[in-house]
Amino acid sequence: MRILLIEDDQMIGESIAESLRNGGHAVDWVKDGESGLAAMACEHYDLLLLDLGLPHCDGLSVLRKVRQQQNPLPIIILTARDSVADRIAGLDAGADDYLIKPFVMAELSARMRAVARRQLANAVGPHISNGIISLDPATREAYLVDCSPVRLSAREFALLEALLMRPGAILSRAELEERIYGWGSEIESNAVEFIIHSLRKKFGSHIIKNIRGLGWMVTKAS
Repeated sequence: MRILLIEDDQMIGESIAESLRNGGHAVDWVKDGESGLAAMACEHYDLLLLDLGLPHCDGLSVLRKVRQQQNPLPIIILTARDSVADRIAGLDAGADDYLIKPFVMAELSARMRAVARRQLANAVGPHISNGIISLDPATREAYLVDCSPVRLSAREFALLEALLMRPGAILSRAELEERIYGWGSEIESNAVEFIIHSLRKKFGSHIIKNIRGLGWMVTKAS
């Protein structure tokens, strides 16, 4: 997933961003509400992690503006505000989940997976699948029908997840790179081709199709 993190605390932001990147996600991190809104205006994200106590437009205002624009972006609030009234306000304003600081990253990861599953019409149970190959976000393993699961690297996971979230759609090199790299990351030459080659070696050349001149896709099972 490509994730936008809006968090003004330097230590917390660094910790969350590093953990998510180690988990195979591309993360863009900004420290105030206005910068977050600007980022969403020019980039596509799969998930927003939103602090409430932000400078230059607080988190609740950011949340309301996103929902006023009819943007269905999944949003998880991360905040130290633990009163029932605050939780109700955040959820009523359109948040998909509300997590109170301090928290462990394992719980945040589980909540992210739960929110992502609700966004996937083709998801069955805890896995993401096109009916041919399935991906388990909890273990970062993938498997074919009747085959043993195979552990993926962080970038293999990120690329396969991007394709499986949109089976039948062609994703360009730029779109796949957006799922692998966040802002400021150096994009390696031929990284997409290298990762696809690695996935095909593990699961077969039929798993990911190249549409010449356009990009790559995974098909929907008939």
